[in-house]
This record gives sequence, C-alpha cells and structure tokens, in this order.
Amino acid sequence: MIARRLHRGYLAATVILFAVEVVIALFVRDRFVRPYLGDTLAVMLVYCGVRAISRTGPYAAAVAAFAIAALVEFGQLVGILDLLGLRGNAVARVVLGTGFEPLDFVAYAAGALAAILLDIRLDRWCRRAPRH
Repeated sequence: MIARRLHRGYLAATVILFAVEVVIALFVRDRFVRPYLGDTLAVMLVYCGVRAISRTGPYAAAVAAFAIAALVEFGQLVGILDLLGLRGNAVARVVLGTGFEPLDFVAYAAGALAAILLDIRLDRWCRRAPRH
C-alpha cells in the first residue's frame, strides 16, 4: 500500500458509515440489524477507510477489511477484552465485541463483497458521467 493524499469520496463514505454504526450501537437492540447488518457495514467502513488513505485497489481493500474483521472475531474467541483488561470499557466492548459468533463471518464476507460491487459500480458510473 503506497500512501497517497486523502481521497475525499472514500473519507466521506467512511464518516457516514461510522455515523450509522454509532446510531446502530446506541439505539438498535434487535437480533438482525445490530449483529449482522452492523457487522456488514463495519467491514464496508473499514474498506472505505483503507481506500481513503491508500492506493489499495478494491480487491485488496476488501481482503484487508475482511481480515481485520476476522481478527477482531478471533479476538472475541480468545477473550481479548479480558486479556487486555478492557472488559469494563464500553468503547472497547463496542469496537472489539464481546462474544464469538461464527455467523459473523458471513456478514463480513457480505460486507466485503458489497463494498467491491458498489465501488466498481460507482467507479463505472462516475467515468460515464459528463464532466463540467
């Protein structure tokens, strides 16, 4: 990954997705949106963040985002919050999660795939749009 100037479009998407994630974390208490849609959007957030700060292409960014999510999930499996002494930290519990859930990997894969597809689709659309 070679550094580049900040890409404003991906940065804006990162900020928007972060805001949506905060709203979900604070106000949604269900069995689908918070655990699965939230995880899907989290991978998309990381994807956009990677694309905002690097020249990483869509496929490498998706793999990186999925890998980060998977590492966090495996951290839950080994009790990373307890190992780091962060069980009582509310922010750490939201960011790192509190329990291993194998189905989360499906949500992570969906987020990575959705990010790639949206990115490629938007890129094609932007290339065709008339420039003023």
